[in-house]
Amino acid sequence: MNSKEKHIAIKAENITKVFGDFTAVDHISFEVEKGEIFGFLGANGAGKTTAMRMFCGLSVPTSGTATVAGFDVYKETEKIKKNIGYMSQKFSLYGNLTVAENLNFFGGVYGIPRKELKAKCNELLQKLNLEDEKNKLVGELPLGWKQKLAFSVAVFHNPQIVFLDEPTGGVDPVTRRQFWKLIYEASERGITVFVTTHYMDEAEYCDRVSIMVDGKIAALDTPSNLKKQFSSQTMDEVFYELARGAKPSE
Repeated sequence: MNSKEKHIAIKAENITKVFGDFTAVDHISFEVEKGEIFGFLGANGAGKTTAMRMFCGLSVPTSGTATVAGFDVYKETEKIKKNIGYMSQKFSLYGNLTVAENLNFFGGVYGIPRKELKAKCNELLQKLNLEDEKNKLVGELPLGWKQKLAFSVAVFHNPQIVFLDEPTGGVDPVTRRQFWKLIYEASERGITVFVTTHYMDEAEYCDRVSIMVDGKIAALDTPSNLKKQFSSQTMDEVFYELARGAKPSE
């Protein structure tokens, strides 16, 4: 393994997922570096969620090879799960438990020692300004607070990689900006962020983006380079060009 390989968080080579006669993910290849914020974009049905499930160890690829946090997606799925965090648009918290109970529960699931857990919980509540709401049911919190809490829980155990599936869906622009501040802080701590979003302006916040069209990666580069390649002012325009079949220029 060379020095560059040691800094690769996710590596996929010709990963494919077939359901009967339908190819959901079609020979995709890419690498994500440690600490990178990697945007995985595409319209509904483009194959984003199917691909993410394979990288999280929840679905076995039909063919191709991939490693996540250095572990094989075929043979080491349990090791992958122990080294990642995950958050979906539905925020993955228990609405019938209080904020404090959720933190204690997930802290236990992630194996955080009891001596550390209390201090980590207090630190997180203070950071999110949720100290006065710690005994409130999560189901009673505003959506934006739920999303920020869910993300914080997903990185509570300091995983190597966190997978975020449409994490800011349905929240207001101010809350979205606050959420992305949390993402940047996680990245600065060395956590790799793999995020899907349908908000093209959020693609601008990523170090690099991959755009899926019909199960294939149609383009992969930094947002600024993609805009240059398509002579576009925004990522919305880039996405439109790719959707209509345009190819990136050199």
